[in-house]
Formats: sequence, structure tokens, C-alpha cells
Amino acid sequence: MKADIVTIFPDFFRGPLDHGITRRATEMGLVKIEVHDLRQFTHDRHRTVDDRPFGGGEGMVLKPEPLFECLESLQLPTREERLTGAPKQSVIVLSAQGQRLTQKLATELAALERIVLICGRYEGVDERVIDFLADREISIGDYVLSGGELGAAVIVEAVTRLLPGALGNEASSRQESFTAHAPAETAGADSTCGSGGLLDYPHYTRPAEFRGMAVPEVLVNGNHLEIRRWRREQALRKTLRNRPDLLDGVELTKEDKKILARISGAGHIQN
Repeated sequence: MKADIVTIFPDFFRGPLDHGITRRATEMGLVKIEVHDLRQFTHDRHRTVDDRPFGGGEGMVLKPEPLFECLESLQLPTREERLTGAPKQSVIVLSAQGQRLTQKLATELAALERIVLICGRYEGVDERVIDFLADREISIGDYVLSGGELGAAVIVEAVTRLLPGALGNEASSRQESFTAHAPAETAGADSTCGSGGLLDYPHYTRPAEFRGMAVPEVLVNGNHLEIRRWRREQALRKTLRNRPDLLDGVELTKEDKKILARISGAGHIQN
């Protein structure tokens, strides 16, 4: 995969993308990341990339000229060609008005051959960039940042770790929070279980007892069926407690519904 990042702060990415999975995937040749300085595509003495918006209002907006020139230098397929899906490429504007990033969306992006991330700044970008250059807007959450650089780094990390070979153990990404699987697939999983679109279940490691806090007995008894059931219940409890909205998008089994009815009716959701 190729990831191009367009920004007025290219040095920002010398830190976040030089560690962990992203660095390893780059060294393995799984992903190639290039950062493009938007100011290199300006033609005035001050290297101006922003201007006040027509109609008035607070703040500044990124101008269309440098963004269009930058994107044209990347020799991308046209927006119409990209929207057909044939080139398997996408131009993305990081924007508070965009579609919220989810694990499902990250998986869709990981299937592409190339993504271009335009980092908005100030009050955003000239709307013509969105209408004629980009094919989608993405937000990493319902809050406002000063620019799209942090969001671009988040997207690159979320996508890179889904590339085959990036994690080393391919099963790891299948059992994480937000990773959707049908209940039948989850039920047939090994003792690690899968999240099935729920939040992940609790994890424990050695020592089995630490400062009077013991690992749940079910995890050390060797019964994989009981472990699987316990983990599923704990995932349901944690999801109900922290992100009940996720339950609306999960295909629940009859047993899941019984568990939810029991822990909801109990008036508490303690582990």
C-alpha cells in the first residue's frame, strides 16, 4: 500500500510514524508513506497556503491552488475513476465534518492500493477541494482539532496494522474490539474468542495473584468452552457498560440476549 500525506507541517510525522507496527511495516515493504509539504506548491514570497473565506467569518481556510497542484503532481486517477472503485485508490480530506472513522472503515481502506490524506488546517479547506478532488471526508471523532495531522497519523496506524503480515499473528486483528464477526464464527473460535463487534474481553497475565488480586479461576482451569463463554459474557458486560450503542450493530445470539437480560435486570454490571 502507498499512503501520501499532504500537510503544512511535514516534520510532524517524523515521530508518530517512526515507531512500532508502522515502522516495521514500512521496513518490510508492506506500506510506503510519503509526506508532501503543501508550501512547496505555492508561488508567492510568503508561501501562502490560506486566506479569509468569502462571506466573512472567523478564521482562515486552506486555498485551492496549492492543494490542486499538489494532488496533480501525484498523478492520480480522476475523481470519477476513483469513485468507480477500479483503481482502488482514495483521496481523503481530514475534516470534523467527515464520516467517523470506524474499524469497518479502516478495513475498507486497508483493501486499497493507495490513499491520499489531505490534512485540513485552520477552519478547513476550500470546498472545491472536497467537491472536485477528494472522494471522501473522514473524522476521527466528534471533537475539533487544530488540524488533520493527528487524524492522518491515526488513519495510517489503523490501516497499516490491518495489512497482511503487519502484525505477525493475523488472528490478533480478528479478536480486537470493534472487529465484527457473525456469532456462529465467534462461537466456533478457539479459546481466545473474537470480539464479534463488541468491546474486547478482559485480559490477565502472570502472576496469577498480584497484591491480593487473583486472576478469575475460569481462566486457569483449562476448560476452553468455559473460557469462551466467560469471555463472551465479559465482552457483553463491558460493551453494555462503556459503549451500549455498539449493541445495536451486533448480531446477538439467544444466549447473548439472555446474558444481557440477566445483567441488565440485576441493576449492576460488575465483573
